[in-house]
Amino acid sequence: MSSQDRIGRWYFGGLASAGAACCTHPLDLLKVHLQTQQGGKISLGQMSVKLYRSDGLLAFYNGLSASLLRQLTYSTTRFGVYETLKKKLNPSDQPLPFFQKVFLAGFSGALGGFVGTPGDLVNVRMQNDVKLPPAERRNYKNAIDGVLRILKDEGVARLWGGAVMATMRAVLMTIGQLAFYDQIKQTIIKSGVGKDNLTTHFTSSILAASIATLMTQPMDVLKTRMMNAKPGQYKTILHCMKHTAETGPSAFFKGLVPAWVRLAPHTVLTFIFFEQLRMRFGYRKEKN
Repeated sequence: MSSQDRIGRWYFGGLASAGAACCTHPLDLLKVHLQTQQGGKISLGQMSVKLYRSDGLLAFYNGLSASLLRQLTYSTTRFGVYETLKKKLNPSDQPLPFFQKVFLAGFSGALGGFVGTPGDLVNVRMQNDVKLPPAERRNYKNAIDGVLRILKDEGVARLWGGAVMATMRAVLMTIGQLAFYDQIKQTIIKSGVGKDNLTTHFTSSILAASIATLMTQPMDVLKTRMMNAKPGQYKTILHCMKHTAETGPSAFFKGLVPAWVRLAPHTVLTFIFFEQLRMRFGYRKEKN
């Protein structure tokens, strides 16, 4: 049996995303440190040396457990739901129309965004702990400790604080990544330009990452503005949107290049790992 004829299992997406997070976490952590420095302009290289000298190699993996928790909840859900529903709607193994892929991806992303909100919350807190004064830091030991402490000190509802914004972003992200990756890969293979191999997987994933970045950047800008706003500055998301639009359409795409540099490697690695898991450990398609 050809390895290309295998079908991925529902949990492969979560494993692939967790593997990608292990590779890209140092980059994400450096980005947070650079964004939260109080004074002066330290370069990426200088920040890397500073972290290494202060805490060694493990300093680049601070908060990794929260990143893994987020991927194992958020990405396992969205990949699992998307792949499962795609097989249900596609028993004859014929390619689904693009609009159906978009619908499935949006639905899967909404579920994944909601399920992954607690992990996302802990992840954000652990990465941003560095900008707080030592006396005010939460100092979660790991992601599970963070979840338990939030439950104890702030209640269950707090774990889903920001779930609406996270879910909206997850819908756009999943459409940009999963639906477009599937469509681009299908087009490349069907046209004869490429085969179901590493080159096609890389090309499809880098294009999907670019599309996902364009689709989610306006939401990221709004989320950042609302998180950093003074109390009462923005009454609703629509209010924030109108205020942002006053400086022109380009305001919704500030930080586009850094966002792509952060998202592209994770997306590419996720799909490469996913395809390798599928081709090596997937199961045989049933013949009618």
